[in-house]
Amino acid sequence: MAPLIHGFDPPERFVTGTVGPPGQRTFFLQARSGSRIVSVSLEKQQVVALAERVDQLLDEVMSSRSTEGIVPALAPLDLEDSDPLEQPIEEEFRAGTMTLSWDPDDERVVIEVFPFTEAAVVSPEQVEEDFEEPEPDEILLVRLDAGTARAFVKRAERVVEAGRPTCPFCGGPIDPDGHLCVRANGFRRRDP
Repeated sequence: MAPLIHGFDPPERFVTGTVGPPGQRTFFLQARSGSRIVSVSLEKQQVVALAERVDQLLDEVMSSRSTEGIVPALAPLDLEDSDPLEQPIEEEFRAGTMTLSWDPDDERVVIEVFPFTEAAVVSPEQVEEDFEEPEPDEILLVRLDAGTARAFVKRAERVVEAGRPTCPFCGGPIDPDGHLCVRANGFRRRDP
């Protein structure tokens, strides 16, 4: 059976955001066109990786000169989006594998997000084995122009940074009541 494709080409809005207090946040990718909204939950590290890779991809395209359009080096101010996630937030699926590519014909960033499945988890012993990833039930497919993609990256970076502050000694997150710092032999440190 063919997977259900939640396609947005282009979306009116594509952002990442969170629900919950720092330290207990749930991260979401959210795409909207008209009244159709698709929300996919994912891990903070996935948001970081996606934002970094989109930024790197755009830098590579910008330096390759293979594109006729303009790839902005920074997010255009008129495309910045600091509004909260659209309500209601109903999770379609939890993100697993994500792919990223550049479509030179349309000059768009193409992001595909596939659901997490236990069947796709590979143990260290299975790395050398031939592995066929199972066919997904659904896919989030988003196609963005370069400016909108840069704006997505900028917002994703702000969302990630809005969490708990990082301990300058051990790099661990600091809760409002401090944290036990391994670099301070277990003494409680507070945010400076």
